[in-house]
Amino acid sequence: MTTADENSGGRAAGIASLDRLIHEPARLLIMTILATVEAADFVYLARETSLTKGNLGAHLVRLEGAGYIEIEKTYRGKVPRTVCRLSDAGSVAYRAYRQALRRTADQLPDVSATSRRSG
Repeated sequence: MTTADENSGGRAAGIASLDRLIHEPARLLIMTILATVEAADFVYLARETSLTKGNLGAHLVRLEGAGYIEIEKTYRGKVPRTVCRLSDAGSVAYRAYRQALRRTADQLPDVSATSRRSG
């Protein structure tokens, strides 16, 4: 019989190696949206993510600080407009994250009926 200590070392390392900045669910959603469009304005991102304006703004600041996104603030007439796009570094990081997540998921064990214990 294999114990958890003998069998989990590589799997835990794979999970720990994921980019934690991207792995946070709201930021992963933002990055995924931005990976599929040339650019997105703040209103679109707020609607698509269902995040509050304050929460979305905080996540955008974190992603911009990491160099993963570029934020352009302009005006349309007198109305402020914030447009976000994935930076080159963000595209590279997002692709690397997806590859690491796939590798990690492939290493996770299948849960079978025989491996579950009833309580």
